[in-house]
Amino acid sequence: MNEVVELIKTAGFYDFLRTYIRDIIEMEGFSQLHESDAALWANMSMLDDVVNAASYVVQKAQQMKDYLEGNLYYGTGEIGAIEKRLEFIKLLKTKSNNPEVGKRCEALLKEWAETRMQFP
Repeated sequence: MNEVVELIKTAGFYDFLRTYIRDIIEMEGFSQLHESDAALWANMSMLDDVVNAASYVVQKAQQMKDYLEGNLYYGTGEIGAIEKRLEFIKLLKTKSNNPEVGKRCEALLKEWAETRMQFP
C-alpha cells in the first residue's frame, strides 16, 4: 500500500486523500468504501497494478467527500468520482519521473476513453 500512497503524493492528492479517508484496511474480499468509518477496505490483489489502485483510492476519496457533503455518491453519482480518478491519472502522468508509471497512466487513460465511447 506504500507504493499507492507514494503515487498519490506524487500527483499532489495526498491532502485530498487524508481529508476524506481516515484509514485504508487491507483485507480479503471486495474492495469497497466503508462510509461509516471513513475507511477504504482494499483487497490485496488490487495492488498488482499500483497505478490503477492509486486511481481507485482517489475515486473512493471523492465518493467519501460526496457522501459527507450529502451529494449522490453511488450510481450516477459516481460520474464525478470517475472524473476525479481521471484527473488524478492525468496529473500523475505529468508529475511522475518514472517512465513505467507514465506508460501505465497512458494505458489507463486509453482504456477509460474506450469505455466512455461505449456509453454515450
